[in-house]
Amino acid sequence: MGLILSPAPAGVDAASNLPTLRLQYVAAPLDALLSQPDVLAVTGFGRAAPTSTDARYQRVALEPAVHPAPLEVWRCGAYVEHGRDGALRFSRCADYAFVCIELDERDFGGIAATTQAAYTQLGAWCRTSATPYLLRVWNYVDAINAGAGDAERYRLFCAGRAAGMAADANYPAASAIGGRDGERRLQVCALASRVPGTAVENPRQVSAWRYPREYGPVAPSFARAMRAPTRSPQLYLSGTAAVVGHTSHHAGDVAAQLAETLTNLDSLHMAAGGAAPLGNSRSPLRAYVREPAHAARVHEILLARLGADTPLLVLHGDICRAELLVEIDGVLND
Repeated sequence: MGLILSPAPAGVDAASNLPTLRLQYVAAPLDALLSQPDVLAVTGFGRAAPTSTDARYQRVALEPAVHPAPLEVWRCGAYVEHGRDGALRFSRCADYAFVCIELDERDFGGIAATTQAAYTQLGAWCRTSATPYLLRVWNYVDAINAGAGDAERYRLFCAGRAAGMAADANYPAASAIGGRDGERRLQVCALASRVPGTAVENPRQVSAWRYPREYGPVAPSFARAMRAPTRSPQLYLSGTAAVVGHTSHHAGDVAAQLAETLTNLDSLHMAAGGAAPLGNSRSPLRAYVREPAHAARVHEILLARLGADTPLLVLHGDICRAELLVEIDGVLND
């Protein structure tokens, strides 16, 4: 069976009152962070990131624009237990779980079958857990733009993801970012909760799951954002780029694409009930930049627009469409 995200049970309000998760970028030794009982997950980036067998830690093969990169740390404010279930690594507290799976494409015959297997295993774990509702998923896909037409690896990934999910699934917020290490290993990491969040769509964009056939035989299965079921407002952003309607804009112009992306983020923020613009929110964001030569400029523009105190991580990563040069995701805290 694939991933099944059920509607909220009777009596469960999607705008619930779970404690708010805290996301930080921290320059600290990994062992010191993992010794803290409320740490739900830690992510390191690039070849220089530390290694650990702790189930709460994952290293992602996206190189940071600035070395050394901080570690990305999620805290749930409560005691965390962690362990493994087959290929899955999980950590959880009473209200949240962070689950990761990493599979070798050679074991499944390609990216589509590998993705289907990953989502099927993720779904099986979620259904039997106390945290069955997906809020946010991160997908790391090597060589995401390789292949032509419907044989492009991103399109094959989308087909595998859909096959691993129920047709009537309530889609989580999600990103799919391409690496260049040639390892052909799929990483899927997910944040799940005890009660469901509320999906948010962007009025400026066609919902990804309604994309026309020109973008592939299976539309991408994600919401533009997810409003968390928390006491204070928190919005999980999907990967957001310079797409208006369903069309990419400003080919070849990274500054114009970044400006369009920020307009989309403002639109999402307002659709979720927040105020625009986003400036000075001090909300942690990731920016994925296709061309390393653009990284410094993207970093400069974002800090000028959002405020010098914005927690910002700039990573070298490929976007799901070959013409897109930059993408942003993160967590907005109001």
